[in-house]
Amino acid sequence: MHGIAVALMILSAAGHTLPEPGSPPLSWPPFPDRLSAYVFLNWTLVPPDRLAEAIDAREEDVTRLASLMGLEPDPRISPEIPRRGYVTIIRRNWHLLPWEQLLKLLNWTEAQLAYALREDDFLYIKLGSLKPRVAPLRWQEPDEATGDRLRRIGEIIRRDFPDLSQSGGGLFQFVEDLSAPEDRTDPPISPPADKPRYGGSYFALYGDPLLEDSRDSYPDGYIQRLADVGVRGTWLQGVLYKLAPFPWNPELSEHWEKRQQDLGALARRLREQGSGLWLYLNEPRAMPLAFFETHSELKGVAEGDYATLCTSAPEVRAWIRESVAAICRAAPDLAGIFTISGSENLTHCWSHFQGQGCARCAAAGPPKVIVELHEAIAAGMSDAGSAARLVAWDWGWPDDWVEPITRNLPKHVALMSVSEWSLPLNRGGVAVSVGEYCLSAVGPGPRALRHWDLARAAGLPRFAKLQLGTTWELGSVPYVPAVRLVAEHAERLRGLDLDGFMTGWTLGGCPSPNLEVFSRLMDHEDIDANQALHAVAAERFGDRAADVAVQAWTRISEAFSSYPYHGSLLYNGPQHVGPAAPLWERPTGYRSTMVGFPYDDVPAWLGPYPVDTFTALMEQVAEGFEDGATMLEKALSNMPAGSAGGRHQAALEAEIRVIRACGIHFRSAARQVRFYQAREALAKVRRPEELAGILQTLRDQASAEGDLARQLYRIQREDSRIGYEATNHYFYVPADLAAKAAQCELMAARWDALLKPLEEKESGTERNGATAAAR
Repeated sequence: MHGIAVALMILSAAGHTLPEPGSPPLSWPPFPDRLSAYVFLNWTLVPPDRLAEAIDAREEDVTRLASLMGLEPDPRISPEIPRRGYVTIIRRNWHLLPWEQLLKLLNWTEAQLAYALREDDFLYIKLGSLKPRVAPLRWQEPDEATGDRLRRIGEIIRRDFPDLSQSGGGLFQFVEDLSAPEDRTDPPISPPADKPRYGGSYFALYGDPLLEDSRDSYPDGYIQRLADVGVRGTWLQGVLYKLAPFPWNPELSEHWEKRQQDLGALARRLREQGSGLWLYLNEPRAMPLAFFETHSELKGVAEGDYATLCTSAPEVRAWIRESVAAICRAAPDLAGIFTISGSENLTHCWSHFQGQGCARCAAAGPPKVIVELHEAIAAGMSDAGSAARLVAWDWGWPDDWVEPITRNLPKHVALMSVSEWSLPLNRGGVAVSVGEYCLSAVGPGPRALRHWDLARAAGLPRFAKLQLGTTWELGSVPYVPAVRLVAEHAERLRGLDLDGFMTGWTLGGCPSPNLEVFSRLMDHEDIDANQALHAVAAERFGDRAADVAVQAWTRISEAFSSYPYHGSLLYNGPQHVGPAAPLWERPTGYRSTMVGFPYDDVPAWLGPYPVDTFTALMEQVAEGFEDGATMLEKALSNMPAGSAGGRHQAALEAEIRVIRACGIHFRSAARQVRFYQAREALAKVRRPEELAGILQTLRDQASAEGDLARQLYRIQREDSRIGYEATNHYFYVPADLAAKAAQCELMAARWDALLKPLEEKESGTERNGATAAAR
């Protein structure tokens, strides 16, 4: 049975329910109604019979409507979508279907969906923490006007995207590619055993992965490829009440024996491959308020419908210790455990900084609460005789907590800090500092240096948390090839003699030149950044292309250093969706959501940047990536046929696709801002003579966005990694890009029609009429 399905049977007892819908839905362009949007956007992801069943329609009717929009019957659909693409399906139907029809489309229970929304990496927050209230969708024959609009869309799809109906079959091809064993030409890079490097799996399954075959998330071929670029460890999130018996509600722990068994087998398999498994704990997880009706002695602070299991209660700490001991006995080959104890999920009473609401934890204070939590984990590891490392990540800790925490932690517990945090930046005259992951600036920053100094003074090992592949600066590509910036960061870190490195969170785990360059520099103190860059480029692309590749990476790194960095853009901006984001002709009234829907919430995208500064910086970044791709395309044209059996040519082609995709995303972000600038100006226009320029801007930006969507469509069809991230699944699929291109073409044609009389200098009355029509 699918792991998440089993988890839902268990967690339904914990009180997970679907939130009450509220806000009005949006009409999804370019479609004239919800029904056509539903069919088109799901055609390559969900079988036609399921599409029809979910809305109580006949399959032949749904297929006929699809044909009207240029889609072919019997679409190819990847078998991976139900377990690796359900977030993509939920997101695209958020405004189209009510809960009951969304459940039918997914073939899930209510408990399953409720669990995914809460526990699947903050999915409900990513969707805006609100569900639009929509009426059930029913089949209805299109009227004449609707049919005309759909036929026009169909003409565009048949002309420009004739293979669209087959595109779903190519999604997730990268899983097969990265899972396949690879013939090695050189031995893998091996970091010192006492200085581990571990990162997140590029395509790990969420839900309940230890009830799945672990090779689905950690296949041997992928582990080998990580080792080839110097990463000899990967991490897996664990939840204690799933991994060990939960004494106060044993139903929550159903199948814990199998999870422990599979965890032990996975840790053993990775160790036998020369790698290591790290367990991520964010504990203890909050429980529904109903749980505490019979366990009031365990209750800490409440937040919404949940409350913490108070770690100042001795029985809670005893349970943590016993659970960790049981896990470590079952998985003696674990390489390590790392924790987050601030921010993220509601866990201990100070995790969301509200500990004053608990009498026990208010008296103890946050440092003592966090220290006692880690003492319980460390004691459990010791009870089991585990040789695994324990790493306390300072994510979410206010600065004044750090000194007393480091002073009192057990001496073998390592302190991990995000290397680039608090790094001061000036981008386009705007002063900001790094408060999230940042690849466009080179760490370490003052916060990490200060925390590592405190750890060293306390006798604790020191780890660096890095994002070497990509960050939320652009989360929908396998990596951002700003490789020189990575090399400079490595050179600065290797002089600090740190004890270990975490190379990535849920994004950035794709084997990449970024990871390989970092590893070479950390393992070979006798080489500099230029030598490492050239060695990696020569290995990947051949000696003839190596110099050009280094020049391209350098140009990209220089340009990426102009990125308009701010946390508001990282989490709210349109860069992850790029030209797949619809252009909203009228204000949506929606706020952008955390790496979910950017909508048209431009102020949230800009953060502290003036609009012209933002667009200028983003265009500078895009231009640098475009230049880098052009350099490599010239090198590709000069590459001898059959070079290294075609391996170098294929690698260079793949690198160009990634770089082009990055440039398109950045260029699109700037264009979208300019489009909404013009939309705002159109709403305020009072003089007819101003109208032509505004309409021309809208028309030009829309047309250019359509061109970007077409370019990205071709790239994604060739490289299934584009658009994907492990927790968000596909931010977009080819159907979204085709829909955007169609929208832009239809929009531009309408504005051309409005511009024509203005350009012909018609009468003032007609100008006024055009002004009203444009609005």
